[in-house]
Amino acid sequence: MSNIAGKAYGMNVLTPMHPSNTWINRLLFMLGRINPAFMSGLLQLSIIHFARWFIIRRDQWPGLEEKQRPGNDYMFFVSNFNGTWDQYIDSFSDGIPTGLDLFWYSSIRYPGSIPITPFKNYIRLNQVDCNYYYNATPGSGQRDIKSALRVWAAIETLQQLSASSSPEQFAQAYARITQKIQHNLPAAGPAPIASTDTQTADRNRHLLRKELERRLEHLRS
Repeated sequence: MSNIAGKAYGMNVLTPMHPSNTWINRLLFMLGRINPAFMSGLLQLSIIHFARWFIIRRDQWPGLEEKQRPGNDYMFFVSNFNGTWDQYIDSFSDGIPTGLDLFWYSSIRYPGSIPITPFKNYIRLNQVDCNYYYNATPGSGQRDIKSALRVWAAIETLQQLSASSSPEQFAQAYARITQKIQHNLPAAGPAPIASTDTQTADRNRHLLRKELERRLEHLRS
């Protein structure tokens, strides 16, 4: 899939909103910017690289003539994260269920973030796959890169100490620093399969999509 690049997954979700209710989401976004603690549950999810919600008004679609304007405003959600699609939606629903319900409050037919199955179905039906998704570090996720930066900083510190410390002092500093970064030393690489259930679900979604495409092609012919 073009949504996947190494350990990272790119998600785009576009949901229609009643224009008369758009102001409510604008107010909620403003409150979220004023009070970052409102998003504390999201900020604690280390698998997330980036997440943003923004509103596209009916008159903001580029390249459309007036007669082609959609009848609704739209909420556009963009995110990049480590792990599988199911892991991300589960973490989102567990981490900030109230926040999700507020952000998608005005979206048409939004079922709520709990229970999880209707929420996953809603996201899947409104998701727009990437035509092209690039990742500069395909073998590394967010945590891998942060770990590498900590190790790099430790090496630079040891390099500076080597020129100004006695062998005994350097040995003590080396033991202290390497102990501090020992959890940042695993090698990066391909992401493991999260579970056989997730792998099976991904395969079934792929087979279902292929079957639907085959039937549509048959109907056209």
